[in-house]
Amino acid sequence: MTTEIDPTALSVFIFFFVLVTIMGFVAAKWRAPKTMAHIDEWGLGGRNFGTWVTWFLVGGDFYTAYTVIAVPALVYTVGAYGFFALPYTIVVYPFVFMVMPVLWQKAKDFGYVTAGDVVFGQYGSRALELAVALTGVIATMPYIALQLVGMTAVLKALGLHGELPLAIAFIVLAVYTYSAGLRAPALIAFVKDIMIYIAVLAAIAIIPVKLGGYENVFNAAAADFQAKGAGSLLLGGNQYVAYATLALGSALAAFMYPHTLTGIFASKSGNTIRKNAVLLPAYTLLLGLLALLGYMGHAAHLTLSSANDVVPALFQTLFPSWFAGFAFAAIAIGALVPAAVMSIGAANLFTRNFWKAYVNPTVDPAGEAKVAKITSLVVKVGALLVILFLPTQFALDLQLLGGIWILQTLPALVFGLFVKWFHAPGLLAGWFVGFFGGTYLVWANGLKPLQAISVGGAPFTVYIGLLALAANIVVAVVVNAATPKTVAARA
Repeated sequence: MTTEIDPTALSVFIFFFVLVTIMGFVAAKWRAPKTMAHIDEWGLGGRNFGTWVTWFLVGGDFYTAYTVIAVPALVYTVGAYGFFALPYTIVVYPFVFMVMPVLWQKAKDFGYVTAGDVVFGQYGSRALELAVALTGVIATMPYIALQLVGMTAVLKALGLHGELPLAIAFIVLAVYTYSAGLRAPALIAFVKDIMIYIAVLAAIAIIPVKLGGYENVFNAAAADFQAKGAGSLLLGGNQYVAYATLALGSALAAFMYPHTLTGIFASKSGNTIRKNAVLLPAYTLLLGLLALLGYMGHAAHLTLSSANDVVPALFQTLFPSWFAGFAFAAIAIGALVPAAVMSIGAANLFTRNFWKAYVNPTVDPAGEAKVAKITSLVVKVGALLVILFLPTQFALDLQLLGGIWILQTLPALVFGLFVKWFHAPGLLAGWFVGFFGGTYLVWANGLKPLQAISVGGAPFTVYIGLLALAANIVVAVVVNAATPKTVAARA
């Protein structure tokens, strides 16, 4: 992959980047309320997004720039195992269909903005609220940083090196998110998703033709995997359980993150969420096509310094400069949308479950909005500093842990929507065991998310997030049964 500046590609990239920047500032006037000085308006878009806006917004922050870069990179490196993202993005939508409308209704009825609000409302426990909110914030920070990893790969392909281009992009993002709140990424998501669809469909249609067809693509990938003695086009027998548990655990965790919950809470109605659960699998089809680019990287015989360069290198090598610039712009914009929603979700958590809970309980809605705006800036700056001054592997390791951590908030957030038996001490004890037990297992396994288990036969590996969740639930049930219910749920 060349890293010299291509004026045509760079010009197209700048055009679309400027376009979405203008849209970001215009978004403050899109469906403008009487005042933006309210966290419901700034942080949730007035809770009034319909089916199509929600579809683009949730799709935009669920299928991120890092997804576009990392999924093909994983398939390029390990083959079939990298496709675990496909079943998990199918399994997640029945969960969304059944659970999220109930959660939305609870949040709408009581004015909840975050998962921490819901948990405090259900159990009246500041300690459990703090655990859920803190988990959400620390799981989100490396996720934002990884969007910068995706953007960095694109900037490198454009010949833009150093820290300044990345810093400029995130300063622009910070400014229009500060002014327009959730409306900015919601509006930009329309452009981003259409561009991503065009780029991926063009790649799937044109690249195989240039590489001699899909048969040659798969044969080249299989030959490379065999030559290096790692990876394959099919799962090995010892990978089935790991693959299935990783997919299931990732599905359960996906809508526990603050940014995906922000998209849910911003929806107009429970039916809007149900319609999206039906429509969003279209993104899974796109993801499956996108993953195939990993195999195409082998057939193209790319010279890469990192597997993360496979997608930029394919567009740069096999397409004219103007279309490469278009594809790079789509990926970069694909970093801005989720990064904005993630920073808003983290800011909402800080404002409602830290600032209002402990610093200023009497803060008015305008004060909440102001604190959230400032916090969103701090979050973005923090993520930028992680990428600029710490090894990228640090963000990758933290994101791996982030999925395991956020999964441990599921019992506290979801169980109380359907049963009234659980109470705060048991759920808090379960969270503690799941959070720290899962962290210990990942650390003990060399920062790998899988644990080997042997039950009277051949050993198999299981996703640690699910093991930690199982321990979480068992402890919650035992402690709940052994302790009296002393704090009544408020809602």
